[in-house]
Amino acid sequence: MYLKRLEIQGFKSFAPKTVLDFLPPKDGRFSITAIVGPNGSGKSNISDAIRWVMGEQSLKTLRGKKSEDIIFSGSEIKGQLGVAEVTLVLDNSDKRVLEDYSEIVVTRRFYRSGEGEYLINNKQARLYDIHLLLAQAQFAQGSYSVVGQGMIDRLLISSPTDRKDFLDEAAGIKEFQIKQHQAELKLRHTEENMLQAERLLAEVEPRLKILARQVKKLEKRQEVELELREVQEKYYGTIYHKNKTNWEYL
Repeated sequence: MYLKRLEIQGFKSFAPKTVLDFLPPKDGRFSITAIVGPNGSGKSNISDAIRWVMGEQSLKTLRGKKSEDIIFSGSEIKGQLGVAEVTLVLDNSDKRVLEDYSEIVVTRRFYRSGEGEYLINNKQARLYDIHLLLAQAQFAQGSYSVVGQGMIDRLLISSPTDRKDFLDEAAGIKEFQIKQHQAELKLRHTEENMLQAERLLAEVEPRLKILARQVKKLEKRQEVELELREVQEKYYGTIYHKNKTNWEYL
């Protein structure tokens, strides 16, 4: 699996759609692509775009202060845009993940209104789905796949816990940690639901005896009403026949 294509539109300094095609491996060896340019030309925005489409949430890491900073803000010749979109295309000919697809297309969009969306092969996805997919491909945004400026220095001075997280992604066990985390969240939610159900039962239980007595009274009332109706029918039936007989003898 390797990075095949990167499409950027409306992200930071990339107003028009920009497509970067990367060469496939040849004779089992991968090529190196270098992007050169003067300071301020937007070279770092390419790596930022890769991090962003892979699910980066930290604006500080993306060198921004607010969410709108990632959307093209306008220039002398072009007005500001309303959406930023980055698409990452991974070659999946080895079928490492999603066996039905030869390519994995990950897209992220963010609108100036504050709404955003993720897509995997043009289908709506969650951030969790993106993280899990990239972890399975060992291509996660926080791993050695994307080495940003100052990252090595931060790794050397980072805490053992942060260094372990980095090595976990490199070792390919991040996928299982994500699944474990999701399972723990589901268990926690289940426990909370069970506690809430127990509270409701504790609140309702004292009323059950009262309700049971009311139900018995209601059933007894229905029986009495039925007996009374039968007695009334017999009574009025007797009066009717008696009056009918007296009328015939008149």
